Formats: sequence, structure tokens, C-alpha cells
Amino acid sequence: MSAIKAFIAHPDWSVFAALVPHIGFLWPSFLWGLLFIPLIVAVYVLLLRRRKKGALSYGNVALVKRAIGVTGWRRHVPPALMLAALAILIIAIARPTAEVSLPSTRATVILAMDVSGSMRAADVTPSRIEAAQIAAKQYVKDQPKDVQIGIVAFAATAFLVQNPTTDRTSLNAAIDRFELQRGTAVGSGILVSLSTLFPQDDFPLSNFNGGGFGRGNGGAGFGGGNDFASRFGGRALGDTRGQADKKKHVPVEPGSYKNAVIILLTDGATNAGYDPVEAARIASEYGVKVYTVGFGTVRGNIVGFGGFQMRAQLDEDALKKISDMTRGRYFHAASAEDLKAVYSVLSKQLIMETKEMEITSFFAAAAALLMMLSAGLSLAWFGRIL
Repeated sequence: MSAIKAFIAHPDWSVFAALVPHIGFLWPSFLWGLLFIPLIVAVYVLLLRRRKKGALSYGNVALVKRAIGVTGWRRHVPPALMLAALAILIIAIARPTAEVSLPSTRATVILAMDVSGSMRAADVTPSRIEAAQIAAKQYVKDQPKDVQIGIVAFAATAFLVQNPTTDRTSLNAAIDRFELQRGTAVGSGILVSLSTLFPQDDFPLSNFNGGGFGRGNGGAGFGGGNDFASRFGGRALGDTRGQADKKKHVPVEPGSYKNAVIILLTDGATNAGYDPVEAARIASEYGVKVYTVGFGTVRGNIVGFGGFQMRAQLDEDALKKISDMTRGRYFHAASAEDLKAVYSVLSKQLIMETKEMEITSFFAAAAALLMMLSAGLSLAWFGRIL
């Protein structure tokens, strides 16, 4: 009894909402109207009993049956349907809402792709880079038309090849323009992707242009980031010309940004550019999920490039750490078919977003259908409505 009193004093309709997963109400106070349903049932039962008692005063059995209106279970069906319709209408008045998964109309996907020399390895037919290009273009083709896609390429530095756009022709042309260079700067690729998504914010782009892991410390460089970018028409890492004054970013929950994601594909370990784990930390502070794809084999493959030979090996631990820090997911693709399968899985995960949608109209429509069914059965069986 005390629990009932407490509920009356401070009603918590979430108990009822919990019975139907993800259902909420904008006007939950109107659910008090459901208390009239058992009252109406009680009145209906009382009327039936009174009608039966009144009919017993007749001596003729035929007259008694006619007075009672005995027609078996069918006589209770129309009132029951009408009562159900009334209950659903009361719920509709409370304006129910539900969490539903819908195709995103605001999604932006940044493809950050490795164009280091190791991508020329032929352990994937016809080569790693060609397989990656084919799979990337198929991924672009499979996306909804309203999803914007941007392309970032990275080797010893990173650059924006194509601004986010829905123009599939421009995206395919950008993918076809890939040229292989020395070095692998995974962290740089993440930072340029972030600067593309948040152009108004400041990222440490110029801090590693030719330094850090790169040629300034004995690594394999490009011979100049701006020159490298100019070959593709992209924006070079560290090129801050034309940028407005920057404001400091306030960190958010990792993985909480719903409007964009980064898909990072690489076949080797970082040996240039910005620290990839630190870049992942920055991405996590912006709430951007980074889905990492390790392409090739963990054992690696010997490739020749620029007169040198090197073994390209995956750094799966780093890629897994990047995805974990940003609440993304790591995928390993050892072949062209694996890569296509990965992109297929990502398509299903990335283009859907959960939204709270009011579903009052569905309840109102259900109530209307029940009312029409009740009236139709009553006319068909008894020649009158209820």
C-alpha cells in the first residue's frame, strides 16, 4: 500500500516504459487516463448483470434470450476492441517516442589511406595499392547519396586529396591519383582527417612536417610536404594559410560525435610523422571514432622502392589501440576480398544513427483501425454499432 501511495505522490512512468524497450513519453501525465479502463470494464460487467436480472422476470424462455441478447462470445468482441482502441488513444495522447535506427543524413566519412611505398607489394593481387583503390571505389559507390566522403592520403606526411563531397566522380578521380611515396605516418593521417572535419580548430599539423618520425630525424621523408601535396592538388600538412583564429577545444566523451567517422587503412608500421597514439587521443577528445584496417600480412612482405628494399609489417597493436581509444573497431584484411568484406561491414555500421522519434501517429492509426473493426463486426453480427 505504501508503494502505491508513493507512486501516486511521485509517479514514475519509466516502470511502464521499461515493459516496452526504448519507449518514452513526451506528456507522461496523460497516462493517468489509463486508470479509466478498468473502471469502464467494471461498468460494462455491472450493466450485463443488471440486464440479466431484468430478463429473468420474463416467463418465456425465448423472450428471456431476446432480452439478454445472448449471442455467445461474439457479443463481447466489439466492446473489447473499442476498449482497446480507447486505451491506445490515451497512450497516443501521451505522445510516445521510440529510439530507432535511421540512415544518417548528416554523415561524413573520411577515408585516410596509406600510400607508402610498401603498398606496391604484390602479395595481394594485383597489388596492395590497386586492391585498396578498387575496394575504396566500391565503398564510395555503396554509400547513400547524401553521405559526404573525404579522402586523406598519407605516407611520410599527410594531405587532403578530396574535401568531403557527395560527388562520386570527384572521389573516384582522387583515388585514381594516388602515387606511392616513402614513409608511413599514421598519426599524421589521423590529424589531417580531424582538421578536415573541424577546420575551425587548431591541430599540431606543422609540428611534424618533415620532423618527428620523419626525415628530420633520419626517417624517410618526401622532400617537402608542400611539394608532395601540390602533385595531387591537396592541402599539405602544416599549411595553415587562410585559417582563422583558433579556439581551444573542450574534450567530449570518446566516440560521442555522431556526424562523422574516420576509416584508416594502412599496411605498415609508423616510421614518420606524428605519434599515432597521441593523434588517437586527440581524436577521442573530439568524440570521433577511428575505424582502423590493417591491410596485408602481419609477417610482412619484402618490397623494393627507390632503390631500397624493406619489409612492410603491420603494427596491429598500435592500430587496435587507436580504435580502442576512439571507441572504433579494428579489422584485419589480408586480401582484396577481405578488404571488400571489411568495407561492407563498415557501410552497415556507419550510415545508421539512433534517433528518438515521436510515434504518436502509429498509435493513433492503430486505434482508428480497431474502432473501424469494432464498428464493422457490430454491424455484421447485430445490425447495429455496439
